[in-house]
Amino acid sequence: MMKFRRSERLIDMTNYLLEHPRQLVSLTFFADRYGSAKSSISEDLAIIKETFEQRGIGTLQTVPGAAGGVKYSVKVSDDEARPFISGLCEVIASPERLLPGGYLYMTDILGDPAIVQKAGRVFASAFADADIDVVMTVATKGIPLAYAVGAYLNVPVVIVRRDSRVTEGSTVSINYVSGSAKRIQTMVLSKRSLEEGSKVLIVDDFMKAGGTVNGMISMLEEFKAHVAGIAVLVEAEKAEERLVDEYLSLVQLADVDVKEKKINVTEGNYFRHKNG
Repeated sequence: MMKFRRSERLIDMTNYLLEHPRQLVSLTFFADRYGSAKSSISEDLAIIKETFEQRGIGTLQTVPGAAGGVKYSVKVSDDEARPFISGLCEVIASPERLLPGGYLYMTDILGDPAIVQKAGRVFASAFADADIDVVMTVATKGIPLAYAVGAYLNVPVVIVRRDSRVTEGSTVSINYVSGSAKRIQTMVLSKRSLEEGSKVLIVDDFMKAGGTVNGMISMLEEFKAHVAGIAVLVEAEKAEERLVDEYLSLVQLADVDVKEKKINVTEGNYFRHKNG
């Protein structure tokens, strides 16, 4: 087995931890991987931990005992999250985004890997200590965001669809009322995609009155699964009858004037909620 220099070991360990968030990695695994003593590995991990925490990359939790090891979790500091969220507000405030009915054109934002990755990291940081098995979203625009969050939390993604697909196998279907249009709509989820008792983080790109999110909550009840949290990229503030109470948002549409083509945008409840 080739001998690793310390600098190589530090780089490789860092890379391994970043690629395996929230996974317990034993010291034995690293010791065998580099042909090094556990004491050397412990010293290396102490350097990585200190650097991660100083630079706001994340936290490294040490789990003692025979079955112990280290676990990396994403952590985004407020100093890093603030400029990102205010930049997002600026991008979203552009009047050209306005669509009929007070909706916004957001496809370009959700198609920008840099924005989606960063938003995923910010959400994953907020829910890093929560007990989450699965990220759930509804097709289609929220899918990139859900995958970004799922990657940082190291959990699978489940996608609720509007219609049944033969490739899904047998499905569970529910009707729900879309909050803003008050229309009855259908949601479908494959029976195999969610285990009973799963703890689920719901992720959505845009929440108006919360009908879609509420529909997903009803779907979870069908599967005897639990809501571990709700994360939305953009919420509309002036939803007359908000159907959802507890959620985390990055951006809030404070006011949309379709006639004047004005979009008034503020930061969402992320900092209040996270630090509350």
